[in-house]
Amino acid sequence: MNMDDSVKIYGLCLERLKHQIKNAKDRLAAETRTTPDHVLLESYYTGESEDIIDILELYDLEEKTFESLREKLNDLAYTVSVLVSETLTFGFTEEGHLGLYLSIPDRSLSPSAFAVNHSA
Repeated sequence: MNMDDSVKIYGLCLERLKHQIKNAKDRLAAETRTTPDHVLLESYYTGESEDIIDILELYDLEEKTFESLREKLNDLAYTVSVLVSETLTFGFTEEGHLGLYLSIPDRSLSPSAFAVNHSA
């Protein structure tokens, strides 16, 4: 997909995310301890629904419930994941703030671990 990196999806800038992903991967490559299963790329320093809607510019959210916000965040994470070719998820930090996370594949799994058994 040939897309301008300055594109924003709601409040997420693809160029900024790609830069953050590269930095996170560089830090992980230099890490000598065990690799985490996810890395925080951005924290929005709030857990309040209204603040999250404003920060991420989710103004088309019809119902302002936490459940509808969660669904919107899942959809947004999926869309951006496809555009940056990485798995991104929203979650909450230990402080209770919404964050955007990069999922790190388990490096100990070989490609054969994902093979489908067709003989069953």
